[in-house]
Amino acid sequence: MTDPGAKLAAAPRAGHGRADAAARLRAGERGAEANARLTAMTAVVLLALLAAEGATILRVRSLLPAHVLIGTALVPPVLLKVGSTTYRFARYYLGSPAYRRRGPPPPLLRVLGPVVVTTTLALLGSGIALVLVGPAWRAPLLTLHQASFVIWFGAMTVHVLGHLAGTARLARRDWATGPRGGQAGARARKLAVAASLACGAPLGVLLMSRAGPWLAQAPHLH
Repeated sequence: MTDPGAKLAAAPRAGHGRADAAARLRAGERGAEANARLTAMTAVVLLALLAAEGATILRVRSLLPAHVLIGTALVPPVLLKVGSTTYRFARYYLGSPAYRRRGPPPPLLRVLGPVVVTTTLALLGSGIALVLVGPAWRAPLLTLHQASFVIWFGAMTVHVLGHLAGTARLARRDWATGPRGGQAGARARKLAVAASLACGAPLGVLLMSRAGPWLAQAPHLH
């Protein structure tokens, strides 16, 4: 015969198990939402910096110091966004329920994702290398810089347009008030983005001081 006491003892354990599972599910959802908000907030900062960097291309000879400053300042926010998107990618493919429920990006954006990351790193890396080594290595590095820019620009245009609506919706949530805003961790996310900018600015100033040889030769980077 089944022991009635055993059934009574098992019932609370089952209830606790369901409660624990629900708590883990809620924690996973909060983590996925936090990751999405951080990615969107960083994307807005990057768009602003990229717009400023694009403006310097129009008169790159006279605006070369600003071009170098902004390009270098982009590096920490770029790394922050690559980190947040890589984390989302990993959690999704490792089977996290919260990330699986959010689903992957559309197929085209999934294909373009690695292209955007690779060309962004190549573009920034070659630009920094150009300043560090000076005009002596101008030909190969400038070719890489220009080629990566062309590919990056096309892939980034599609990437931005594909994510624009979601980014605009998510980026403002940590700044909102009321029940839909102010999720736990909002302060930490804001500090992370601010720290990426705070790290990038002095790096840009430091590298900008190395642009003297390029200014003397007045090269055209793009």
